[in-house]
Amino acid sequence: MSEPAIVVQNLVKTFQSRRESIRAVDDLSFSVQRGSIFGLLGPNGAGKTTTLRIMTTLSRPTSGSVQVLGHDVVKAPLDVRRRIGVVIQEQAADLLLNVRDNLLTFARFHGKSGPAVRARAEDAMTQFGIDDVADRKVQDLSGGMRRRVQVAKMFMIDAPVMFLDEFSSGMDAILKRSVMDLLRAQAAQGRTIVLTTQILSEAEELCDDILIIDKGRRVAHGDLNALKLLTSRLYDVTLSFDRVPDDLQSLVAAYAPERMTVAHNTVQLRLRDEESRVLDLVAALARRGRILRVEIAGASLEDVFVELTQRTESQP
Repeated sequence: MSEPAIVVQNLVKTFQSRRESIRAVDDLSFSVQRGSIFGLLGPNGAGKTTTLRIMTTLSRPTSGSVQVLGHDVVKAPLDVRRRIGVVIQEQAADLLLNVRDNLLTFARFHGKSGPAVRARAEDAMTQFGIDDVADRKVQDLSGGMRRRVQVAKMFMIDAPVMFLDEFSSGMDAILKRSVMDLLRAQAAQGRTIVLTTQILSEAEELCDDILIIDKGRRVAHGDLNALKLLTSRLYDVTLSFDRVPDDLQSLVAAYAPERMTVAHNTVQLRLRDEESRVLDLVAALARRGRILRVEIAGASLEDVFVELTQRTESQP
């Protein structure tokens, strides 16, 4: 296996207030494999953006180290910057430039110019649905459109590592789906992508590897299947009957469902139990009435995220 694209070791970042020292990042260690899509997740204030800012040389760590493609972010920040593209949430596009000039200027900063680059800018604007505002100043655009401009910049360069903070903010469902396809294609070509998102379904679809942090600390790390194993067995069961059994309540009560809803002839259950017992319940219900449809789904990433972060909240 090749060396990781990013190696973070014992990373600490503290901020000093008048009353106390606040640890925004607390002894964080992880690595990101080359050509992967890596998701950095956590609730608001977990330390995601602070970690991203350190990894992209925008902030210095209090202690610990970060290496990007073998270059230390403190000792060799210029070498790191030459190899990365960055969209940080609060970073504004160049407001006084129009959309087209934003893309072309960004490309020039990375040593690219000429007809091929101008053609690339036109393609990027079309892909992101900003071609009809190409000549408008970015300061006159909505927040969502500004975000499109920022993300489009990443497709003007061939930096081997890309950092995206809340990349889909302000995008409609169709554009977001298109951009997710573009990101998958970039990773398949060997580009390493690190992203944060509050939309957990995005991470579930996109990410090869996921790190969940809370209060600056690592809560869990692994691929989606590994993370799901960290939670207690959780199942969502949907059953549609030709007629809901009269003794439904008594049958289900023994399994202590966390949630049960009945709408018309459809029953939805959330059960925290062994898989064999969940199947036993479905079989018992099938003996009480004709089942037209049955769906059993395991825990989603959102379920995992909520359970793991709630655990950290209950710890001192």
